[in-house]
Amino acid sequence: MNGSAPRPRTNLRQSHDSESGNQRKLQQSAKIREIGEALAASSVHTLDHKAEVLGLSRSTTWTLLQGNHKSSGLSVIVINRMLAAPGLPPQVRTKILEYVEEKAAGRYGHSKTVRRRFVMRLSAEHVDRAHIKGILAGQSESIVAKVAAA
Repeated sequence: MNGSAPRPRTNLRQSHDSESGNQRKLQQSAKIREIGEALAASSVHTLDHKAEVLGLSRSTTWTLLQGNHKSSGLSVIVINRMLAAPGLPPQVRTKILEYVEEKAAGRYGHSKTVRRRFVMRLSAEHVDRAHIKGILAGQSESIVAKVAAA
């Protein structure tokens, strides 16, 4: 024997789940970056202007756009504030709604309980909650798919 400690056994499923979890986080970060790209495409360039358009503080806007958000993604409070912002450009609103749909559908790896709580906390004033509940249940197609089909 060479005196080295035995390596811990790893479960292949755990290893695969970890890799797919990392992939989901990357997908979530990519979607959040798309929100920033949509802002830039809407001629919103300065941090102050981005914060104003999104209806968020400068620090929250900076964190969101830098990708320093929690692994759980954007909070419902931040999403509701952005969707309530009166000057939100349509293409930014579309990206936010895509994010909401994908999170509700489980694309980012959240449990059904977390996703259900997420959907219930969304502002009914700014999001068609019934539609999102259908996505949560796997019974509805995305708004984006409906627009593309039209």
